[in-house]
Amino acid sequence: MKFSVIVPAHNEEDKIAKALKSIKTQSFQDFELIVVCDACTDHTKEIAQRYTDKVIEIEGHCSAAARNAGLDKATGDWVLFCDADDWYLHEYAFEMLADKIGKENEDVLIFTLIWRHIGYGTIRSPHGTIYPHVANKCWRRSSIGNTRFPEEVKVAEDNKFFNAMLAKGLKVVEWDMPLYYYNYLATGSKSTQLGRSAEHTKRYWGMH
Repeated sequence: MKFSVIVPAHNEEDKIAKALKSIKTQSFQDFELIVVCDACTDHTKEIAQRYTDKVIEIEGHCSAAARNAGLDKATGDWVLFCDADDWYLHEYAFEMLADKIGKENEDVLIFTLIWRHIGYGTIRSPHGTIYPHVANKCWRRSSIGNTRFPEEVKVAEDNKFFNAMLAKGLKVVEWDMPLYYYNYLATGSKSTQLGRSAEHTKRYWGMH
């Protein structure tokens, strides 16, 4: 069993080291780390090269293009997406995933993520609610096939990709285990651009 961990990045020199360190220090080491530098003009590439020899440069100018470039190079049995300003919560995350995945012949394993939000404090993603964020899911690569992120969609492209995957009739299994920190309050993140309001949180995450 092997993971492909895809990290899209655009000028993330101030944040990406924490994300990559959380991956490289995992107790389970059977994975490839693919960093896709999308139109980077800072030192993101040089920082990424300290952690992996699989650094791709593109001029896609969107997360969808970066994730697609990573998928095109992925060779693992299972695919994980990690945003450059997020991180895995502890060094046993991949080991726990490796022990869990495939037990129910699933195509997608959804695990819990944690984030902080103004007005809500620390939040866990709600169990029992299927939502389109791609980073808290372990994807069987053979089930992804030729499905890709729509590059014409610049915000929330996760929705289109996830809906396309669900349309295949894939088996989805939920696992209420927090493994990933979603840095919702990061300056310049897509979530920040959408707005950090409690109302947005309720709409996107199905909270009441």
